Amino acid sequence: MSVPALVLVLAAAVCHSAWNILAHGVSRIGMPFLWWGALASTLLWLPMVPFTAGIGTADVGGLALGAGVSAVLHCGYMLVLQRGYATGMLSTVYATARGTGPLITVLVAVLVLGERPSGWALVGIAAILVGVVVIGLLDRGPVGGSTSLGGAGTRRRGPDPAILWGIATGVAIAAYTLWDANVVRSWDVPPVAFMVGCTLGELVLFSALLGRRRRELGRVGRTHWVRILAFGALSPLSYILVLVAVTLAPVALVAPMREVSVVLVSAFGALVLREGRGWARVAASVIVVAGVLLIAA
Repeated sequence: MSVPALVLVLAAAVCHSAWNILAHGVSRIGMPFLWWGALASTLLWLPMVPFTAGIGTADVGGLALGAGVSAVLHCGYMLVLQRGYATGMLSTVYATARGTGPLITVLVAVLVLGERPSGWALVGIAAILVGVVVIGLLDRGPVGGSTSLGGAGTRRRGPDPAILWGIATGVAIAAYTLWDANVVRSWDVPPVAFMVGCTLGELVLFSALLGRRRRELGRVGRTHWVRILAFGALSPLSYILVLVAVTLAPVALVAPMREVSVVLVSAFGALVLREGRGWARVAASVIVVAGVLLIAA
């Protein structure tokens, strides 16, 4: 992977971890916050389109189709992610989602798109996937007790719902990653214009899904406007950087490399949210970093 692509993906990981931490903090609000986030994203990034190649050589119909399908996929992703964050711990949901998504993405990129990562890159991909899955399985959440403060409780016998929601989120990640990479690379759509089209589509879809919760918009906007603005800036930025990176490197390498954000989120979960098993989280994060280095080699 080239140095510019590596820098872009690592910067995207920092932005991605930051907006997910923000989203976790308001996960129980759900749809009204997502509506505000889509609106803020559109308004903040729309003025940047003329300065970032406009719509390029893509026709308006192609841009609308690509962004429209992406908006549906991203809405599904946001909804299952918010549900997961409302159900379980930040690092459990995040790590499981980020491990499942790249696994599916890499398999499709290799088997369907014909991409061929090097042997060391494949080892690095495997290390990243192992690391994020280990982090995701560290805390399965006891029934009847809080794990965030190390509280006691009976161990859950079945699968932790947070892990199941994380897997569902990972499937959504793989779907939008493969679709978006294909649109940007094959249809010559500039990433910023594509992302603005996507967030505009999300705004339309969330508006249709709000229903009676529309009356909550004013209160949520007044209470969480700082989070909304930060989300609106960081969420598109993290993905725009990825979309630029996939024009410089294969998606089978870019998708797993993004998972360095798991290290940041796990550290936040262990140190700030006190989710427990800090040393195990650090060890799993080291595996992730080793995988990143192997891919970058």
